[in-house]
Amino acid sequence: MEIVPSSSRFKLYDQFELLEFPDMYVVKPVESPHEGFSVDRRDGNIKPLDENTCSGNASKVSTIYGVGGTIRLLAGTYLLVITSREEMGTFLGFPIFRVAAMKFLPCNEAMRFATSQEKKDETYFRTLLQSLESTPGLYFSYETDLTVNLQRRCKLAEGWTRKPIWKQADPRFVWNWHLLEELIECKLKNSPAVISLISRRCTRRLGTRMWRRGANLEGDVANFVESEQIVEINGFKFSLLQVRGSIPLLWEQIVDLSYKPRVKINKHEDTPKVVQRHFHDLCQRYGEIMAVDLTDQHGDEGELSKAYATEMERLPNVRYVSFDFHNICGTTNFDNLGVLYEQIGDEFEKQGYFLVDADENILEEQKGVIRSNCIDCLDRTNVTQNYMAQKSLNLQLQRIGVFDSTECVSTFEDDYTKFRTIWAEQGDEISLQYAGTYALKGDLVRYGKQTVFGAIKDGMSAMSRYYLNNFQDGVRQASFSYKIRVEDALDLISGRYTVGTNSPSQLQPIGSQPSFLPVASALLIGGVTVTSFTIHQAGRNTQQYLASALWAGVTAGVAAMIKANGRHLCSRPRLCHLI
Repeated sequence: MEIVPSSSRFKLYDQFELLEFPDMYVVKPVESPHEGFSVDRRDGNIKPLDENTCSGNASKVSTIYGVGGTIRLLAGTYLLVITSREEMGTFLGFPIFRVAAMKFLPCNEAMRFATSQEKKDETYFRTLLQSLESTPGLYFSYETDLTVNLQRRCKLAEGWTRKPIWKQADPRFVWNWHLLEELIECKLKNSPAVISLISRRCTRRLGTRMWRRGANLEGDVANFVESEQIVEINGFKFSLLQVRGSIPLLWEQIVDLSYKPRVKINKHEDTPKVVQRHFHDLCQRYGEIMAVDLTDQHGDEGELSKAYATEMERLPNVRYVSFDFHNICGTTNFDNLGVLYEQIGDEFEKQGYFLVDADENILEEQKGVIRSNCIDCLDRTNVTQNYMAQKSLNLQLQRIGVFDSTECVSTFEDDYTKFRTIWAEQGDEISLQYAGTYALKGDLVRYGKQTVFGAIKDGMSAMSRYYLNNFQDGVRQASFSYKIRVEDALDLISGRYTVGTNSPSQLQPIGSQPSFLPVASALLIGGVTVTSFTIHQAGRNTQQYLASALWAGVTAGVAAMIKANGRHLCSRPRLCHLI
């Protein structure tokens, strides 16, 4: 039986067409013929209707008034249909019907392969089913639940009566509960669902990866993104919000040609106020906030995390959770995020999600959000937010009966692949805007583990990040051969920098800026080449040995000069200050 919404309640279809084909039975609601299902007469397999299901002419067409379910015996499946009904009265204003006649339709072509004993047993079970066909005293309703007494019905939580009737029912009093299980499973597992994922990037502290870190004095943070996962299924709409943002301290990590520049925490008397302003704004917008810090607990990240934790102790209304992602999950153990979920799962589930029904009645509201961060708020954050979104999706589908308490989206391979893909692609898009490359650890989101191809891709992305951060970050070649820094462009379009005719110019033609990097690079490469050549020849005489030492010294000096002046050799924005 198909379930459809009817204003504030659910109503079952009350009349069906039964079409009998040589290879299958087709059941179609008279009111909505496209929402029926078919049952294979060979093995009892149930499928929703599609365009090709009803090709050809049925050998018999009849009217039935309901489907009681299916039962599997030794040789196959039997489909129970209600062939006659009788209206007996009303209950709370809804008509009540008695089953006047039923019929079990066999789907057991495998019977011919059964042994003689199996055929004998099947015959006995068949007689039991035939006796059930004439059993008196079986009642049902298309519009209300007969299994719940009035007192309990009146005390049920808001929104309960908007659930499907089978979900409201007390199974102790449903005479065909066991027979309905396979039909309900088929119906729900084939319910069309639409999952949308939208991420909104805040414009208050726009910028690229190395040139926008931490917070400004107003409490706005770099790479702040609000991500919303929307699920539409069976007339319901779910929404889950998560946010990410740079650690809300005053800190920077200026590029200097090293692979991983040092993190510098700026000591400022207003730092506590900056943190307070940031979380006050979040609480005003989202409710309860749980801050999940995914940074390493050693090195520069550890120092930054420690400073963050110290400031969070001043905010008793915000829960701070430190989770060393790299130490616990590494690069392959995505499932180890379960350790984090054990710490925050209860609070996460209490925060809930937003839920409306088909009539836009609000059934539940999200009471808070998780604010995740790593050092860039990209790769580790993507993996973690995907994990939390997956947990929430399972709870949502269990809420409306699509899943039972033991099921989860990961058990359905095709759907799970699609779900992970949209989260991985979202991570790539955010990373492209902030870092200029695809996200690292994308395999953990897509496949739950690191692959060889993914490791190679991550290595290439890491090298690209290094080059972009140091030499190209935000640089774009325009058609008129004038270089515009994207960092400056973002400052310009976001209003952080305004153009004034009476203000002193912040610009100079790019060509007039001296660049020592090409000369230094040429000297370094030339020095290494000549040193290698002279070392190869050094065994012949002392003069060549001294030449080798000289060129090695020049090369080392150039390398030291590049390292010492790395910041001056890198591309940097000119319109606005970092904080």
